Amino acid sequence: MKFVIACAVIAIGLTQAVNAADVKLLSSAAIKPALDVLNPRFESATKNKVVTRYVLTPEVPKLVESGEVFDVAIANPSHIDALIKSNKIVATSRAEVLRFGLGVGVRSGANKLAVGTSDDLRKALLSSKSVAYVGAGSSGPFVTAMLAKLGILEDMKPKLRPGSIAQNLSAVAQGDVELVIMPVPLIRGFKGVDFAGLMPPEYRDYLVLAAGVGSSASESATGQAFLSYLMASHADDVFTSAGYERVPK
Repeated sequence: MKFVIACAVIAIGLTQAVNAADVKLLSSAAIKPALDVLNPRFESATKNKVVTRYVLTPEVPKLVESGEVFDVAIANPSHIDALIKSNKIVATSRAEVLRFGLGVGVRSGANKLAVGTSDDLRKALLSSKSVAYVGAGSSGPFVTAMLAKLGILEDMKPKLRPGSIAQNLSAVAQGDVELVIMPVPLIRGFKGVDFAGLMPPEYRDYLVLAAGVGSSASESATGQAFLSYLMASHADDVFTSAGYERVPK
């Protein structure tokens, strides 16, 4: 099957080398570190161009429902399923691309914190002066639920700094915020921020990203080829290196 997918991608790339297409990708920003590597490779192999708009994950279905033009969308599985139900995405194109966990980041060069156990994490959070997280993203509810389970949500509320991905990471890198809780690949891919560690096992929930081709896509064949490219085995090492995992079958 993987061989068939790879051949299909190559075949489409060859046939479109003369008539190159622009694939409009509306994507969760949580996958950006990997797509920064894979998109140029797809473009090189097929001569097509991937025009990407990155947004916070919950914004993807909102933009689609409001009329955003796209060929491929990447968001949470529940978002993709809802868009299939509303006939915005082709059901047979649905694919679960990857998953990732949340971790803790600190300013590069700062003392590394122990966060591997519940007690360690609780101490690190309570001793910090400020903690950033993506309040409007899919990881936001995970963070607040974790703080509640740790029994420190009320204590932490004055210290919490919800914001955008770039805003939070920049604040940590500049020393304006002590800690950030965010998807591991985003922490690892940002210069000036060091990855301190994953959440303890009991709080190590995974976020999954799924994808699908738009029902009204102007470049549906090329969009499917791009999605097949992401799902093929050659992309595994890129995802792993960036801190992602494939979704277990």
